[in-house]
Amino acid sequence: MKKNRLFMRTSILTVLAASVILTVYANLTKGERPQLKVGDVAPDFILTDLNGNKHRLSDYEGQGVLVNFWATYCKYCEKEMSLLEKQYQDQKDQGVQILAVNIGETDLVINRFLEKHELTFPVLNDRKQEVVDAFGVNPLPVTFLINKHGFIAGIHTGEITDEKMAAEMIEKIKP
Repeated sequence: MKKNRLFMRTSILTVLAASVILTVYANLTKGERPQLKVGDVAPDFILTDLNGNKHRLSDYEGQGVLVNFWATYCKYCEKEMSLLEKQYQDQKDQGVQILAVNIGETDLVINRFLEKHELTFPVLNDRKQEVVDAFGVNPLPVTFLINKHGFIAGIHTGEITDEKMAAEMIEKIKP
């Protein structure tokens, strides 16, 4: 009886130790997300919107692009969407584009969100989170301001809190 308990305890401890070692190893060897900064070239990407249209960041060269990473469950993201929509309506004919990149939720969930908030700017779905990784996004929301030459002109982590802040961001990238 004692031998069985000793064997069982040793087995459990061995499995736990192996799990800890494997977790530490995986965390130490995985590639770190890039730390993009102002002045860097924005990573190019191709994502599809919910209507099936492809959007390539480099296709917007010559325009200022505000790229906002968001999710429907993020309350800060939800609050800033109406501010982004207002800026989009005011600035879309001024050489400024807004691209909202969802971090891989289902199209159904995203569509319900869009209908509820009546958003008209392009909403892209990063299903595999490749663009999220390329931009080093964490936490949400994060907004990248990209100038007409494709360089990052600003990075804002956190909620866009008011109309003035949103307008200042757009002014920064207006061609």
